[in-house]
Amino acid sequence: MDNTLENVQTQTKEHPLRENIVKAVNQYKWPLIAAILFATIGSVTQIVGPNRLSEITDLITQGLRGSINLTRISQIGLSLVVLYGIGAILSYFQGFIVATVTQRFSKQMRRQISEKINAVPLNYFDSHSQGDTLSRVTNDLDTVSQSLNQSLSSLFPSITLFIGCLVMMFRTNLLLTLTSVVSVLLGFLLMSLIMAKSQVHFNQQQQKLAKINGFAEEAYSGQQVISAYNAAQDMKVEFDEINQDFYGSVWKAQFLSGIMQPLMGFIGNFGYVAVCVVGAVLTLRGDITLGVVVAFTVYIRLFSQPLSQLAQAFSNLQSAGAAMSRVFEFLAEDELTDESDKPAKLRNAEGNVRFENVSFGYDKERTIIHQFNVEAKSGQKIAIVGPTGAGKTTIVNLLMRFYETNRGNIMIDGVSIKDMTREEVHDQFCMVLQDTWLFEGTIKDNLIYNQRHVSDETVINACKAVGIDHFIRTLPKGYETYLDDSVSLSVGQKQLLTIARAIIKDAPMLILDEATSSVDTRTEELIQAAMDKLMNNRTSFVIAHRLSTIRNADLILVMNEGNIIEQGNHEDLMEQKGFYADLYNSQFEKEQLA
Repeated sequence: MDNTLENVQTQTKEHPLRENIVKAVNQYKWPLIAAILFATIGSVTQIVGPNRLSEITDLITQGLRGSINLTRISQIGLSLVVLYGIGAILSYFQGFIVATVTQRFSKQMRRQISEKINAVPLNYFDSHSQGDTLSRVTNDLDTVSQSLNQSLSSLFPSITLFIGCLVMMFRTNLLLTLTSVVSVLLGFLLMSLIMAKSQVHFNQQQQKLAKINGFAEEAYSGQQVISAYNAAQDMKVEFDEINQDFYGSVWKAQFLSGIMQPLMGFIGNFGYVAVCVVGAVLTLRGDITLGVVVAFTVYIRLFSQPLSQLAQAFSNLQSAGAAMSRVFEFLAEDELTDESDKPAKLRNAEGNVRFENVSFGYDKERTIIHQFNVEAKSGQKIAIVGPTGAGKTTIVNLLMRFYETNRGNIMIDGVSIKDMTREEVHDQFCMVLQDTWLFEGTIKDNLIYNQRHVSDETVINACKAVGIDHFIRTLPKGYETYLDDSVSLSVGQKQLLTIARAIIKDAPMLILDEATSSVDTRTEELIQAAMDKLMNNRTSFVIAHRLSTIRNADLILVMNEGNIIEQGNHEDLMEQKGFYADLYNSQFEKEQLA
């Protein structure tokens, strides 16, 4: 069953892979044609060489019975020097062109991947592990670049040299040519069988490399949890199993591809011996001259050399093909729809938000938000509470158009967000999430992220508002301190920086998703005071587990299993003595005991 599924998946991927390869070849058609031309001419210079050596041998042999024509021998020797010199120059240019084409192709792939990452919808990252995605854009792409460079640089000259040798051998002597061809025919058959077998293992190698990368990424990011639960031994056992599985695929792929070159070497040596024996017999019978045997001993070497190079080139191409299929599979993922035809703009947005019969499910067959109806007026503070999995964050994701509703509509100031571009919707919100995100750069760069014309005074005032200005000034370079592995920030400090970033954006609406969950009670009070000021005259959506932080909300939405089961302000909900009251009282009792 697994093999059948694997075959179906392979067949569905081969067609787009071929299409993308054809597009790439067409794009670099003329440089590749030039490389083939240079390789052909360069190979011709090598092919002519044995014929001239045969002539020199015959001249020397004839000279043993009389006088040696040294002038003619010198002319032939000089012509060989010129030929081999021309061949070396053309080989250099051919290698230069191939290296340039492969690196430009890799550069183009990296650019396309970078653009693709920003174009795929959020649900792609929800359904694919980070390790698998990273493996596609790093390991697989590196494999494509290296394998193509190694294979194409030897593929073109090897093919032309092989064909040229075959032609010259047939022109020189038919019987010796047949002897050579028969001796290497077995090598071709064996190479074809090995290639067909090893391609399967190359595909598995790339897939299992992605799996081991995904496991390593999870393990490294969860070291504290692994240590706290004493799960290091279990993780080691699991990693050993994945590693052993990966080792098996790599070993089979590399073993099968590795035996091709020595096999070709053996076949080449066997052909060399066969030519020497048959040539000696024909020379003794007077059917050919000694010069022909000398020429064929060189031809058989030239003939077997490209076979060896072709075996290695095809091995590299197999590795490149397996990696390339994964890269192109990622590039073929569905993208966010084009929104250039959506002209709706919000000028001086007031922040009136209305959800109208909104239904949604990450899986369209399983709805998790049911007929959601809410109206938030400009300047109101809307709190969304409920147990884990109730749909709180999903509502925010729909409001930000990270996901599209299955049914219903969401309006901002009377304009449907479906009629606005995603960028236009995002510009209306500043957002602080539970998971902080800071990049390597200065503190100031992190605070004014992607904002233009932000003054130093604005940055400092925002940091003062959240109580982090003093801490920043204690750092070696203050706001110009570069955040990297050498600078250690607590989870709370990172959260404060992201909150300051939201204040600096100064958008008309605000989203706080568990924004104070990672800070202590004292810091939470400072942040809450700053947030109260920030929320003035702004529509705010607050998701919080600590119900004490949203007591002053204008409207509290109590959600459970995708439905609003209660709504009102804190006093009204407490008087109802329902789900919210029970939730609040249980938290209050725990805080009192703490």
